[in-house]
Amino acid sequence: MAQTIVDVAEEWPVTASRTAFAGKIWDIRTDDVVMPDGVATARDYQQHPGAVGVLALDEQRRALLVRQYRHPVRQRLWELPAGLLDVPGENPLHAAQRELYEEAHAKAEHWRVLVDLYPTPGGSSEAIRVFVAQGLAEADGERFEAEHEELDLQVDRVDLDELVRLVLTGSLHNGALVSSVLAAKAALDGGVFGTAGLDGLRPADAPWPARPFE
Repeated sequence: MAQTIVDVAEEWPVTASRTAFAGKIWDIRTDDVVMPDGVATARDYQQHPGAVGVLALDEQRRALLVRQYRHPVRQRLWELPAGLLDVPGENPLHAAQRELYEEAHAKAEHWRVLVDLYPTPGGSSEAIRVFVAQGLAEADGERFEAEHEELDLQVDRVDLDELVRLVLTGSLHNGALVSSVLAAKAALDGGVFGTAGLDGLRPADAPWPARPFE
């Protein structure tokens, strides 16, 4: 009998849990997890608040990208406008709209959920929701006053088909960008939702069990 291919919630017994390292943005936790053989084994992982990203597409099917330095990998990466879910229970759509304004001084009229992902489930609790945004325009009011690494942020627009090529030739590496570009291409041109295209995606307020919100 064929299995139903869907991720499901499950939690193995934890006999002890402690903060191994308390950081500025996230912590490292150590849990003693009971394995199927009955033995409790220590598992270290990053306790992460979660994040949102935006694949913002204009009428020419160009994606709005930002480029910034990422110290852990010692590279300057092209990425989606994105940011942490700093406020517990915050609506992820509102957070994504804020990030689009702060990093690209842009706003969008139409929003849908593109993909939900766990980028590193073996070592982090991080969950990311990426929205696709259309109907782009320049944001109202003053530009956001950037600081730290965002002072050096670069913004550009790149054709979606060219982004697919750059992903498949190994030129782009950010996980949320890679998955979102391929997902958007599949939705638009791959017949995943028939003729609906991006309109077949989930609504912007679709439930997100990994990070529940009001």
